[in-house]
This record gives sequence, structure tokens and C-alpha cells, in this order.
Amino acid sequence: MLELWFQDIESLEAINQDAETRDLILRMAGLAKGGRLGTFIDAVDADGELDQHTKDWLTELARDETFLLAVEDYLRRCRYYH
Repeated sequence: MLELWFQDIESLEAINQDAETRDLILRMAGLAKGGRLGTFIDAVDADGELDQHTKDWLTELARDETFLLAVEDYLRRCRYYH
């Protein structure tokens, strides 16, 4: 159980350390709070410049609001403590 917890923390910290990913997750969490993730998914699907792998990844993230909000909470707490 402890090993899984460390893996989760490492994953969250990896997101925290990557500015582009961190900003994207925070924006997506904001959309989730506002109930606008459906519009985001539609925009991702319609974007001709994104490759299919990126579209799939973004769509998967957008469909997991619990994850987005948990990561947002972690990132906000990290900023507070740093």
C-alpha cells in the first residue's frame, strides 16, 4: 500500500515539475468546476493540428474530473508550502 502511495506522489510531483502539463491540468480543472469540459473535448476533437495520441490523452484526462480536481488540490497545496 505504501508503495502505491509513493507512486501517486511521484506522479503528482512530475506534473508539478512540468510547467506546461501543470498549467494544462489547472486549466482543465477550472473547466471542470465550471461544467465546461464538454466544450473543451469538442474543441480538442475539432483541432486539426493535434495528433490522435494527444487528442486521446486530453480526452481521457477531461473525462476524469476527480483526477483533475485531485491534482489541482495537490498543486495548490504545493504552491502554498513552497
